[in-house]
Amino acid sequence: MIILLYSCNPFNYELDNSIGSGTGLISDQKSVEGVFQNFLYSYTFKDTTIYGQLLDKNYSFIYRDYDLGVDLSWGRDEDMKVTNGLFQNSQKLDLIWNNIVSITDDSTNIIRGFNLTVTFNPTDIVFIEGRVNLNLIKDNNEKWRILRWIDESNF
Repeated sequence: MIILLYSCNPFNYELDNSIGSGTGLISDQKSVEGVFQNFLYSYTFKDTTIYGQLLDKNYSFIYRDYDLGVDLSWGRDEDMKVTNGLFQNSQKLDLIWNNIVSITDDSTNIIRGFNLTVTFNPTDIVFIEGRVNLNLIKDNNEKWRILRWIDESNF
């Protein structure tokens, strides 16, 4: 009986070498999927440092102002301020990437569906769905960056 208990010692663990051997939470952005992985990470953990690494220095965000009936845009600095405000003022962000609707052969233009749930507090929850229309570019380090984002959401 003592031998059986010794062999089943719950405090005698072996090192699990499989932990950390995967791709990890943050990508090196050397693949297009890595851009989406880091985007998801930045929203999940409200990490503006990772989010900022997604955007090219010449980045622009274009969205439709339905009240005015015109398309408006802003650059990288304004986008970082707006995103930081979203991260600071929300309790939780749940982003789901859906299927890629369209992608060019060289992966420089991608249209992909998404669902985003923004929880500001338990009684103020916003659901956003739509598509991102991204123009990507590789930097000098072969990392993909977002050059232009055309918002095609319901917001």
